[in-house]
Amino acid sequence: MSEHSAVVKLAMELMARPSITPEDAGCQQLMAERLAPLGFVIESMFFEDTLNLWARKGSGKPLFCFAGHTDVVPPGPEQQWHTPPFEPTLIDGTLYGRGAADMKGSLAAMIVATERFLSRNPQLTGDIAFLITSDEEGPFINGTKRVIETLEARQEKIRWCVVGEPSSSRQVGDVIKNGRRGSLSGTLLVKGVQGHVAYPQLADNPVHKAAAALAELAAQEWDHGNAFFPATSFQISNIHAGSGTTNVIPGELQVLFNFRFSTEVTADQLQQQVYAILDKHALNYQLDWILNGEPFLTQSGTLLESAVHAVQQVQGFAPRLETSGGTSDGRFIAPTGAEVIELGPCNATIHKVNECVLAADLDRLAEMYEQILELSLT
Repeated sequence: MSEHSAVVKLAMELMARPSITPEDAGCQQLMAERLAPLGFVIESMFFEDTLNLWARKGSGKPLFCFAGHTDVVPPGPEQQWHTPPFEPTLIDGTLYGRGAADMKGSLAAMIVATERFLSRNPQLTGDIAFLITSDEEGPFINGTKRVIETLEARQEKIRWCVVGEPSSSRQVGDVIKNGRRGSLSGTLLVKGVQGHVAYPQLADNPVHKAAAALAELAAQEWDHGNAFFPATSFQISNIHAGSGTTNVIPGELQVLFNFRFSTEVTADQLQQQVYAILDKHALNYQLDWILNGEPFLTQSGTLLESAVHAVQQVQGFAPRLETSGGTSDGRFIAPTGAEVIELGPCNATIHKVNECVLAADLDRLAEMYEQILELSLT
């Protein structure tokens, strides 16, 4: 294939490996084989069921890191795919297959951009690293989080990090994620007394008792957001009570909910406000929390300026800075003090049947990554 399609060729090689979480299926080995000849020291970190790759070129200088994941979500009903999900296929300039946009296309662009950059800049003013996991789409317990803990323990600090998540909306590069909201989940168990619906005086209906509290939680204004973040959102995702019969008052009510929160409020403050509302309604309850990630924000600095300039150089327009969407592994990297942004392909088809990306977008993405390296490390 021509040099122009080097990114697409590598993307297809990665996509052909069915690396459903937490399997890596040889993707990291393929990446390591491209990075080792460039002088990267390859380190595999295996935690429980998850393979991670830490590859670094240089030591002791300010560290630029590409971060991403080789794992993908299951393909779903394969009969609904136009082409087999793990047989990457180019049709009229569009690359189809699981992982095309999320995020093997980005990984290929990172590798090729690094190869091209190093061929022109053998002497660096900083170091380059790759932090690649196979646990981003899954429980996110033994992936980037564990690698960062290992790096922190040995005082290995990332200064700048580009995460290859599919950040773009309509055109590649039109959105750079310069932060993400925090995610806090709760499992609420409201306790009552089971009984016959004909004798409510002998029972205690937890659904009735919790209704007003849940309505107040849903109507609560948690903060007003700020210039970078929308107001904090509270969403109930599941409610369950009873056995499905109409003549039994349930003894328990389970409610699952989630906060997506801004930097205007802390997880502890949200928890205390929830407790206050539940206690005001005199509920007998148990509440368990999971903090999925704190919010982070890169407001300015070398990395953000370099990324904005790179998009302008390649695409001819200025990207929008957003913090919308779900969580990413950037939430584990930013607390170490690193400047973190997300820049990747368009996200219209991620996790869907017939996931795809424009082949030309992957080449443009590689150009952007190469420009960011130039601006950050030369």
